[in-house]
Amino acid sequence: MSTIAPIGSSVTEDNTVLRHDWSSPEVLRMFQRPFNDLLFTAHSIHRQNFDPNDVQISTLLSIKTGACPEDCKYCPQSVHYDTGLETEKLLPVEEVVAAAQAALAKGATRFCMGAAWRQPTDRNLSKVITLIEAVRETGMETCVTLGMLSDAQAQRLKTAGLDYYNHNLDTSQEYYPEVVSSRSYGDRLDTLKNVRDAGLNVCAGGIVGMGESRSDRAGLLVELANLPTHPQSVPINQLVRVAGTPMEGLDDLDELEFVRTIALARIMLPKSVVRLSAGRAEMSDSMQALCYFAGANSIFYGEQLLTTDNPEMDSDQQLFEQLGINRKSSADQVA
Repeated sequence: MSTIAPIGSSVTEDNTVLRHDWSSPEVLRMFQRPFNDLLFTAHSIHRQNFDPNDVQISTLLSIKTGACPEDCKYCPQSVHYDTGLETEKLLPVEEVVAAAQAALAKGATRFCMGAAWRQPTDRNLSKVITLIEAVRETGMETCVTLGMLSDAQAQRLKTAGLDYYNHNLDTSQEYYPEVVSSRSYGDRLDTLKNVRDAGLNVCAGGIVGMGESRSDRAGLLVELANLPTHPQSVPINQLVRVAGTPMEGLDDLDELEFVRTIALARIMLPKSVVRLSAGRAEMSDSMQALCYFAGANSIFYGEQLLTTDNPEMDSDQQLFEQLGINRKSSADQVA
């Protein structure tokens, strides 16, 4: 018997109800629950939808670095800030394919490529499509993050065989003006709509630890969960404070507050893959273990994420062995 979806929700093939009517006050109340109760709820939902001991592995490569015209206050690639980053042109196909093959050999199942553009030109998009097609020939899933997209550009990427498109919301609508002024929140939502309409899988999340309040963290999750379709992948980044950016002097976010954020993402987005993204190099093994228990089931694997440090692969593998976590194989992938 099929489940009838309440107003403001949808139903998956296995009759899981996905809500799209969350409110910030409701999510704030959940944030305030006792830590153990919150994690128990999140872990229970995680077990209902995923193998709790499987983690999907992705690798991220910067294919065009620096000189981005945007003014995102967290980003070392912005042309507005002096971070000592050297600008690089779009990488050649051979170099990208070699990186993809190396990632595949080390256990990654998805290869993600990022370019520091506000929005790709049609000419640059054609070059990226060549990279996508070449990486797909290695057998890996493909994901790109290129900035804003028009509906026609999203359709071109779909036709080229792209699997995922990443475009983060960063934070809540209310706090967003404190982070970015060169691109509106509406611009981000429009790009996500174009990606969804093209039939591409959506990868969308945000960054915490940028000086936002708990209310803003709740607001970010509300925005993601109330999209017409939940993003298939949800990266949750912890701010990496890069010297030269306006956010370099911010205080650390409390570790347990980050774990609470992961738990809420799992509760509100039960079928989405929740990825521990930037900031893992500053996380203890204990903190990461709590995140996996709370529902995180994907990471970026490799010593660098675009331009910032990431844990060494050996240390990730050692932690997986300690926790009894399996790397998801390419033959049996999660979203």
